[in-house]
Amino acid sequence: MTPMTAVTEVLAPLAQTRQWQEELYVHLHQHPELSSHETRTAAEIAQRLTSFGYDVTPIGGGVVGVLANGAGPTVLVRADIDGLPVTEQTGLPYASTDTAVDEQGNTVGVMHACGHDVHITTLLGAAELMAATRGPWSGTFIALFQPAEETAAGAQAMLDAGLTGAIPRPDVALAQHVLGHEAGRIGMTDGPVLSAADSIRITLYGAGSHGSMPQLGVDPIVLAAAVVQRLQGIVAREIAPGEPAVVTVGALNAGTKSNIIPDRATLLVNTRVYSDQVRSRVLAAIERIVRAECEASGAPEPPTFEYYDQFPLTRNDPGTTATVRAAMEAHFGDRVFTMDALSASEDFSRIPDAFGTPYTYWGLGGFPAAGQAAPNHSPFFAPVQQPTLTAGTEAVVVAALAYLSKDA
Repeated sequence: MTPMTAVTEVLAPLAQTRQWQEELYVHLHQHPELSSHETRTAAEIAQRLTSFGYDVTPIGGGVVGVLANGAGPTVLVRADIDGLPVTEQTGLPYASTDTAVDEQGNTVGVMHACGHDVHITTLLGAAELMAATRGPWSGTFIALFQPAEETAAGAQAMLDAGLTGAIPRPDVALAQHVLGHEAGRIGMTDGPVLSAADSIRITLYGAGSHGSMPQLGVDPIVLAAAVVQRLQGIVAREIAPGEPAVVTVGALNAGTKSNIIPDRATLLVNTRVYSDQVRSRVLAAIERIVRAECEASGAPEPPTFEYYDQFPLTRNDPGTTATVRAAMEAHFGDRVFTMDALSASEDFSRIPDAFGTPYTYWGLGGFPAAGQAAPNHSPFFAPVQQPTLTAGTEAVVVAALAYLSKDA
């Protein structure tokens, strides 16, 4: 039996699986949950995995299902499960109208604006198919459903709750993400595929005064403006050409009234890079520039730096990627393409890194060929159900069987 024969056998009942998948997808899309609050979603996943025959463990806000099927490799596939604080504007008949209270106490719309409902549905479909047809494969299949990817907290939460001791060590880890490519296409690349990212809350301290008496204060707004200007030179003058890097000042907050010089200003800064070395240089440059500008302005206190929403680099293992890509090309043919690295970020890699496991992460096309797809996190983000769900389910099965097929 060849790996492709195993794929054909495992995918044979897909038409039956597709029926409940489409219903589940609509349900998940209508009822998303914010990061670290995915209780209904996790319960739905656990119930379905149990019905498929998996050994199910809720852990760290997520769910893991383990299906042991004799001797052989262990393959882990991850899907993220959280929604976003976005009010949906897709006009779909099954659009989310759910709301939630965010961390600031505001009522916000909630939407699966990043396609995690696709990820849940396709991995559950693959999980059912792997459990239903066990003859052509041998080993252990792990379906891991991770919370709080959008806040970079979920993978670590599962690890902190004891994930590495709760499941067998995987020999390989896999993940996919629906993107704005044509539905049914599979994008792959080796090496860096998603950037590392850091968000920084920088507080600059001044000395408050009346707007008519600036000489009696230290204006943190003027200081902040100088900092913003200087930060723009990091990528242009401190990072080598050809080394991708982004430094963004997404917010500058200070003051309450036109004639009051405030005593502090806050900057929210975000960085994106593709290597640990560049990451270290960029972050060091930010701190150096901010401290120097504060000293030049005579700030009464040194600045503070609060790092949050920190995402690791996602770097696909070349050998794993080559194995999975060969299997994908055998099944999907010319629908497989080489995908450019993305400046978006993910925390998936923390899980295989904790096990010392190689991994690969691919893109799943989810939009019509004609027209411009709405970007991830947009209120208009709306993947087409088919062939997206079918292709995503097939991709998980094909990638897993590249290792688990008895003749792999």
